[in-house]
Amino acid sequence: MSLLAMLFVLAACSSPEQQTSIQTQEPDTSARYIRQRVVLPDVPQRGRVLDRNDSVLVATRTQYLLKLPRKPPLDTVALGQLLGWGPVATRKRIADALPYEDMPAGYPVELSLTAGEAKRVRRQRKDWPQLTLTDRPQRTYTTSVGAHFLGYMGSEAQAFYKQAKRYRRGRFYELRNGGLETYYNGLLNGNRGYLHPLVDSLGQTHGNWAPDTAFQQGQDLHLTIDVKLQAYAEQMMGRRKGYLVALDPRTGEILCYVSGPTYKPATITAPDQALVRGKLLEHEKMPLINRPATLANPPGSVFKLVNAAVALQLGAITPATSFRCDQTLLSCVHKHPQPKNLTLGLQYSCNPYFYQVMRNVINYVPDSLAQDSVGARHGNLAEWRRYVRSFGLDSVMGVDLPREAPGFLPTPAYYDKARGTTKWTYRSIYSLSIGQGEINLTGLQMANMAAIIANQGWYYTPHLVRNVGENGPLPRFTEKHRTLVDSVHFAALLPGMMAVMERGGTAETSSLADVGITVAGKTGTIENDGDDDHAAFVGFAPAENPEIVVAVYLENAGFGATAAAPYSVLVMEKYLRGSIAPKRKKWETRIQQRARNGY
Repeated sequence: MSLLAMLFVLAACSSPEQQTSIQTQEPDTSARYIRQRVVLPDVPQRGRVLDRNDSVLVATRTQYLLKLPRKPPLDTVALGQLLGWGPVATRKRIADALPYEDMPAGYPVELSLTAGEAKRVRRQRKDWPQLTLTDRPQRTYTTSVGAHFLGYMGSEAQAFYKQAKRYRRGRFYELRNGGLETYYNGLLNGNRGYLHPLVDSLGQTHGNWAPDTAFQQGQDLHLTIDVKLQAYAEQMMGRRKGYLVALDPRTGEILCYVSGPTYKPATITAPDQALVRGKLLEHEKMPLINRPATLANPPGSVFKLVNAAVALQLGAITPATSFRCDQTLLSCVHKHPQPKNLTLGLQYSCNPYFYQVMRNVINYVPDSLAQDSVGARHGNLAEWRRYVRSFGLDSVMGVDLPREAPGFLPTPAYYDKARGTTKWTYRSIYSLSIGQGEINLTGLQMANMAAIIANQGWYYTPHLVRNVGENGPLPRFTEKHRTLVDSVHFAALLPGMMAVMERGGTAETSSLADVGITVAGKTGTIENDGDDDHAAFVGFAPAENPEIVVAVYLENAGFGATAAAPYSVLVMEKYLRGSIAPKRKKWETRIQQRARNGY
């Protein structure tokens, strides 16, 4: 190589905007070319996150950090006066910035300040030479809600990662809470522009060795979330364990997404929230778990809706089928009249009724298998599972959140192994009839299940982003999916779901008829050995033309009718009317009290 060429290579390597690769020799010439990668000067701005009404929820803004002196003493009263804080607030802010309580003096502390507070520090810099004020760009949350779906940037959560490694299940938390900031990271970040010229020893360009990359500004995410509804639903969840998912069944757009216990989204990345993060990591209720997406639980009696639809499709029952409430088969938790048809079976949530519905499905023996009841049961369970899976169950639906769980539906092979024999009977798997045992659904799947019923057989995959930049959602969220169950069978469920909310139904006290809203719903109470039962509810309103679907699951809350149903219908009423009728203000107050106390 000539001296001139060597100098050119060294110059290119030393340039902050260029990176050279190996030399290349074209096969048709004797010339040697240098592959360069030229970084264009423009740096993309990371996109914002906005709700469905264009309220900014997350944006990159200047963060002001005040570093306190490591050597005591520090006059916290005077510091509070400087910043405009009271003495109690000042001590609490400093304590929250420490990773452990009762930390020894001298641990480095940084406090986040507002622009106004930073201005006050600058004005009095001469009187406080021991304080250090810096600023840097940082993702800023303008809302105190939505932590579980907004998520955080991994690059800004390094302090949290280090803390998480010191605590039990730290890795579990780290992997599952990236939210939209992680899922859409590439689109939010945008692209710097890159050129890839082939250059000779004289600096002349001879085409490209790779396609150039165009500059792309970071894209804004316009969410499906209604932040006011989100704030209301989170207030009603509070410190309780569970979830609430509300979506528009016509589009699959998620209107609010609550995982409880709730916490503020800025907690994970704020430099002065180390103690709060530590408490979240150690909390017995595990608030950092993103429950609706990553945890799957038995759905309880709400699953009777799916079993009924599949049984109708398979011809195991008709809407007029009557069964005795035979307590020798399975007990009912409350007394009710005889369920003479499917509508009454749903209205009363009669366990023996649905035991017999599922028994008709599993124990049906076609003429071709008259001598093989074992084979018939295996085939019937496999067929049942095939129809149920078409509801988007036992699989990852593809929502726009990381680490979505698939849930679980048992197979014949699963029972062969679990029971230790292929000759298991319906009596050993009857828990499927009431949504217990081996069935597990996520909160997103529960809400989508209700949306399918509201739409009478079809759905769009639930999603949190309705527009990326000026475009629509990701293409897969505009694809309509259909179940294997005919729409007429879903229509047959509606009278029973409406009857649930009427006199004699399991959720009669949660009716919204007084404000002209007809709700269709189904309650569920999930047995929990050794502790209080879990409460569930799914429903939609208005029943005749659904605009909102709500799924609620409250752990250890007791009956679905008394715990989950009131919470659900309040969220429906808030969304459809904008306010709560005076008749239900006592409900609202009682639920808020439970939310604050965590039960």
